[in-house]
Amino acid sequence: MDRKTVDSSTLYVVHSEVDPGCTYHCEALASRFPTAEEVDFVADERVPLDDADGVVLTGSTAGVYETDRHPWIAEQEAVVRELVDREIPTLGVCFGHQVANSALGGTVESVGTTATLVDATFADDPLFDGVDPVVVSLHGDAVTEPGDGMEIIASAEHTRVFGTRHRAAPLWTVQFHPEITATHRDRLVADFDWTPSSFSFADVTAGRIFENFRSLVDRATP
Repeated sequence: MDRKTVDSSTLYVVHSEVDPGCTYHCEALASRFPTAEEVDFVADERVPLDDADGVVLTGSTAGVYETDRHPWIAEQEAVVRELVDREIPTLGVCFGHQVANSALGGTVESVGTTATLVDATFADDPLFDGVDPVVVSLHGDAVTEPGDGMEIIASAEHTRVFGTRHRAAPLWTVQFHPEITATHRDRLVADFDWTPSSFSFADVTAGRIFENFRSLVDRATP
């Protein structure tokens, strides 16, 4: 794999999708970091942590509790713990949010699919600078108890643990999908029985989260 950089930092986007028909959300997320190195964790690619200045963990249609079916999930949890130990800035999205919390002793459960725009409550955190509270909720599993050292930084009416941050390490996670936009509407309707709400995709500015994370990585890079 060729090494690439985001600004002055070396960033890796870890793909975790197991369904070839649903990789569009991973591709949409990776497109927000166009010069980052992409790593297909399901295909046994791994992040060279000695070279990594930042890591992004994508969503997946797999459940973090399906380790018998997908043994790589336990390996990804081990990677999360090492990222925390090394204090490498990390962002987990949806499954990435769940696997990060599970890796640190948290609980993830199947709660039924929520596929709609929702109104979130954000803590005062640099990850959310300039981000409006309307976001894309698209998940059937949820973190019900955060992992050790993780504090809740986002919540929504349908789920209490909608985003977390580690108290000591530069690890942030969000259950919602900042990478999903109105361009994905037809796929959302076809694949997830998308439910219209009183909100509009015009209200969504969550993509700013990726810019904020990139800035956090650059600030942490010597």
